[in-house]
Amino acid sequence: MTGLTRRDIGRRIAGLTLATGLATLGTAAFAAGEKVAVVTPYLSQPGTQFYVEAFQARAKELGWEVNVIDTAGDVAAVISRMEDLATQGVDAIVLNVDPAQVGAGLDAAAAAGIPVFGMDAGTDPRIKANVTSNGYAMAAETAVYVANRIGGAGNVVMFVFDAFPPVQVRGAIADAVFANHPDITVLDRVTPDVSDGGIADSRAKMEAILAANPEPGSIKAVWAAWDQPALGALQAIEAAGRQGEGIVITGIDANPQAREAVATGGNFEATVAQDFAGIGATTADTVARVLAGETLKSNVIYVPTRLITSANAQE
Repeated sequence: MTGLTRRDIGRRIAGLTLATGLATLGTAAFAAGEKVAVVTPYLSQPGTQFYVEAFQARAKELGWEVNVIDTAGDVAAVISRMEDLATQGVDAIVLNVDPAQVGAGLDAAAAAGIPVFGMDAGTDPRIKANVTSNGYAMAAETAVYVANRIGGAGNVVMFVFDAFPPVQVRGAIADAVFANHPDITVLDRVTPDVSDGGIADSRAKMEAILAANPEPGSIKAVWAAWDQPALGALQAIEAAGRQGEGIVITGIDANPQAREAVATGGNFEATVAQDFAGIGATTADTVARVLAGETLKSNVIYVPTRLITSANAQE
């Protein structure tokens, strides 16, 4: 997730299409006319919206018919939708959900001979490949940023979401980084409700943490595994009038709202830009390769990321 504007994403998609056009020309010829379904419970999240759009744009170039199915936060419903798709006989299914939670759906697809792909999902023997950012690297970069900024000492609040593999690994790596600093204490490890996007509940939970720790300096930093909790924490800190304490906030995704907040030079100091367009387009190209008969050498394909601070937030 790069945190690009929709216009920037459109340009990036165009660039990717030009760059991959010659390499995928033969693949596109074989894959044209395919019916592909994208299933996700997380379409309310900006990052998911952006790479689904990028997938659709690349699929259009490939001449596919794409059906995007949003189960609106209902992970269990993904299974029934996958079973429906298996009965319908689509050519491929793309998932944006923890494969461990939809095993019955994966079995139904396998029984029907339908290849399944992950788009910022997770790995499973029944998934041909998962296209994503390197969550280990992103979490390490932001957690180390926090540790350095607070001088390796103080209380840190973490916002995590262990139910989704790409986000779970971020929390695990941040835990390890903070544990390597004996003077850093994880004051709270919060899992917000993401049904409304995550900002409102994160703000409410951060307000409660601030109220329980009213002394200036009692909270040194907020590390968030993605931008929505970081934005909610920022709102809580500002509403409590505690922005002057210099509480450092970091996120991951660099969505437009987060990038704008980082650009101001306030408490929200850093986020990591994932390449939404790259994830979506690369997933489509990976599907096309498999449909054309190619055997993939790796079941995980990483798309590069970039740390965003006030120095480059407006680029």
